[in-house]
Amino acid sequence: MSNGNHVSIVGNLTRDPELRFTPSGQATATFGVAVNRRWQNRQTNEWEEATSFFDVVCWAQLAENAAQSLTKGTRVLVSGRLDQRSWETPDKERRSKIEITADEVAPSLRYATVAISKNERRSPDGAGSYGGSRTVGNEPPGGDPYYDEEPF
Repeated sequence: MSNGNHVSIVGNLTRDPELRFTPSGQATATFGVAVNRRWQNRQTNEWEEATSFFDVVCWAQLAENAAQSLTKGTRVLVSGRLDQRSWETPDKERRSKIEITADEVAPSLRYATVAISKNERRSPDGAGSYGGSRTVGNEPPGGDPYYDEEPF
């Protein structure tokens, strides 16, 4: 991310991912992550804690994988960018929120183990797997820079 807008958090899901599809068929999943911070107050020597809550948005295959794999309470690592979204309420009030658009989501192995299973590779149109066809040249198919990258 060369634009300087990069964030990584580690925390627990506050709700199960909600999977939806845009009118064009693009998958999107949203979920919340609670991040706890703990420190010792130097004056009282008491431990103090604060929790921050973040909304996370995933797109495409990441959205489908997150919805299938994650549940409320799962400890995850989320890496992505901050995006601000604005809208108008029915009462004509302007609202906005900042959310994390995820590039990567991974389960934390600090307190748990996971079993990893690879998804079947799909063609750019989403139909079935493709047997050995590779991109030629410098341009990945469909403009997706991660399409031809092996996940593991």
